[in-house]
Amino acid sequence: MMIEKLLVLDDVDPVVFYGAANANMRMIKSLYPKLRILARDNIVKVMGAEDEIKTFEELFGKLLNHCAKYNALGEKDIVKLLNGEKTSDESAEHVIVYSTTGKAVRARSANQLRLVRACEKDDMVFAIGPAGTGKTYVSIAMAVRALKKKEKRKIILSRPAVEAGEKLGFLPGDMKEKIDPYLKPLYDALEEMIPPAKLQEYIETGVIEIAPLAFMRGRTLNDAVVILDEAQNTTSSQIKMFMTRMGQNTKMIITGDCTQIDLPPSQRSGLLEALRILKNIEGISFINLDKSDIVRHRLVARIVDAYDEEARRRKTADDTNNFKTNINYDKSIDKD
Repeated sequence: MMIEKLLVLDDVDPVVFYGAANANMRMIKSLYPKLRILARDNIVKVMGAEDEIKTFEELFGKLLNHCAKYNALGEKDIVKLLNGEKTSDESAEHVIVYSTTGKAVRARSANQLRLVRACEKDDMVFAIGPAGTGKTYVSIAMAVRALKKKEKRKIILSRPAVEAGEKLGFLPGDMKEKIDPYLKPLYDALEEMIPPAKLQEYIETGVIEIAPLAFMRGRTLNDAVVILDEAQNTTSSQIKMFMTRMGQNTKMIITGDCTQIDLPPSQRSGLLEALRILKNIEGISFINLDKSDIVRHRLVARIVDAYDEEARRRKTADDTNNFKTNINYDKSIDKD
């Protein structure tokens, strides 16, 4: 009996699945000469005998799972999956997700691994550390993993739009175009982990939402991983507003660098206040990353060291000046 079935490419990029110049599809068709297989966009149409189609569906499911997990599919993978063999090192340690090039994204330091474990255990996690320690990158990788595993329905990424020496008003375009530069680091991380066509689809359908912190007011965020990046630039009321958006089956990850606060001197960082107020709350984890966790260019660690040393030198000089001032003040009192 001849039947017809439509199979949908869910959670994968059709370009990756079909292969360069449709090489993967040509190979799949050669493995099932008795079936008529047509592929267009994200739909694969199969016509043939019921038992042949059933066998094809089993392989098709394995190919989909492999492609969704590793963001890659090659002819060697197809042969291995057909023969029931493993296609990659399934036992690779500390792998969070696989990049669009098939490279493993994993925790690369002890504190990054602690961050991964904290995200698995608690619903609210603070990741604090200097530039280059991977706190934002690892957080986004955890969010992508939750989305791929269908543990969460959405990823929401946010940042406070605080200028570091440049004013929003001077940037060209409408509000979205003015805000996008602040969110570019979040886009960069997502582009490494989700194929371009799929990422665009997720953004257009609201599965992935990237928004400035001001747009969070009044919302309740359910079934999502919500990441607040650069939280050191929030005010007390902003970070409280953000944390109280938390809904059912939602995980929040708050990242920040307490040495890079761009708020006006008259404003206190909401992150510093939250760390103090919430330190004993059960269900919240605090992960501190340091210079040993820096995974960018080796010069980044040296730059951080140099600035830390300069900060210590200035503090010592200020303490010495204050001490001398106090002594002189005391002497003037004695003379009086």
